[in-house]
Amino acid sequence: MHMPAHALILVDLQPDFLPGGALAVTAGDEVVPFARHVMREFACVVATQDWHPANHGSFASQHPGKQPGELIELNGLTQVLWPDHCVQGTPGAALCKELDPASITRVFRKGSDPGVDSYSGFFDNGRRNATGLGDWLRAEGITALSVLGLATDYCVKFTALDARDLGFDVTLLTQGCRGVELHAGDVARALDELRSAGVHVRE
Repeated sequence: MHMPAHALILVDLQPDFLPGGALAVTAGDEVVPFARHVMREFACVVATQDWHPANHGSFASQHPGKQPGELIELNGLTQVLWPDHCVQGTPGAALCKELDPASITRVFRKGSDPGVDSYSGFFDNGRRNATGLGDWLRAEGITALSVLGLATDYCVKFTALDARDLGFDVTLLTQGCRGVELHAGDVARALDELRSAGVHVRE
């Protein structure tokens, strides 16, 4: 049986990151039709899913007096504080209902350790624990990845960088990405960083 060498990674396409969600990415909903279109071209489609406990340390609500967007130190790592989002079992944490579950080969959850955030689909932010995604892709014979999703300057960027670090050939489909832009220019800087790491950035 011929195994697909090229897989599609859908990063965090969840209602909480779409307009109206708890941590809405501007125009995030625009990537969903594109994702549905691209999914048809891949035999192997993997989705990452932010899956936080209600007491996650990245939530501003867990730090009295702190607001979303502020920086703290969380177990030795600089941490941006976020609104509560993608809490396990809530509708906002589900995968977007527009995505056909039958077309998704595997789902890898991340961010379930309350003590460390996890932007990348491969590792937590301290690279202390792996999600299993890298090993699974290798076992499937995957060597190349196309990546899209939310948000360009956080989870998409770190997923793509870790994929390159693990030796995968990586293409970022920018049409299928939107950014948070906590600071003006964050998306442009993220794309520059990805190009420098050898990611093919496809407009």
